[in-house]
Amino acid sequence: MNWLTNFVRPKLRALVARKEAPENLWLKCPNCEQMLFHRDLEASQQVCTHCEHHLRIRPAARLEALFDDGKYDSHPLPKTPIDPLRFRDRKRYTDRLKEAQAEIGPHAEALVVASGNIGGHATVAAVCDFAFMGGSMGIAVGEGILMAASLAIEKAAPLVVFSASGGARMQEAILSLMQMPRTTIAVQRVKEAGLPYIVVLTDPTTGGVTASFAMLGDIHIAEPGALIGFSGQRVIQDTIRETLPPGFQRAEYQFDHGMVDMIVHRHKMRETLIRITDLLLKRPPAETPAAA
Repeated sequence: MNWLTNFVRPKLRALVARKEAPENLWLKCPNCEQMLFHRDLEASQQVCTHCEHHLRIRPAARLEALFDDGKYDSHPLPKTPIDPLRFRDRKRYTDRLKEAQAEIGPHAEALVVASGNIGGHATVAAVCDFAFMGGSMGIAVGEGILMAASLAIEKAAPLVVFSASGGARMQEAILSLMQMPRTTIAVQRVKEAGLPYIVVLTDPTTGGVTASFAMLGDIHIAEPGALIGFSGQRVIQDTIRETLPPGFQRAEYQFDHGMVDMIVHRHKMRETLIRITDLLLKRPPAETPAAA
């Protein structure tokens, strides 16, 4: 046994070996292409520190920045049938669900419902998760919106929805499309109870979600640069056979054409929602507790 070769050399190599940095420490901004350190990006709520571009943010981080002291109660979505149509394309629908849940967490879905205090007042929030199958709306998302509406009525609280979706979930076909009238009825119940229903349109909000609960708000707020529309730009352009104007379907374009009421920076979203709910409920502004 050669102890120099088998023992000393490996130890020396391990000592001087170059340690590679984890791949997820840095992220390139898709707008300005500057490199962003992950801790700086988290501290800025996924907003580029160079160009203010709003990257997509996960529901947990959004809710933590929204509620007083970052504290809120999560509400599990009602149990729904899994793969009711036994759908299969390149993969079984059940396999796609398992893969998505393996990345995000067990029992995860494209919607998160939470409740807590915002500005000292009870509020219910429903946040779409684009990371889960493109935020597509299936039976579970429909049931989640219904649950959030019922919870808001029970608590006599405003309902705030953060939309982010590619549209209906094709694996559930007609059952997915049925969620459009169901969520519309849920929103109507909130309004009949005299409670504010506020929609924050985030990137991207398209398809059946745009055609249902995302466009029924008392107030429509959009994050800067968010893609908001129904059909894709290529489909529209091929249909009308005309070149679309610059910035078509972006938040700023929709604001100029009356589809969006206001565009709000993510850092100012919490204070804006507090101010709007105070105005809609005709209550005096309270001393705003600090966010997390």
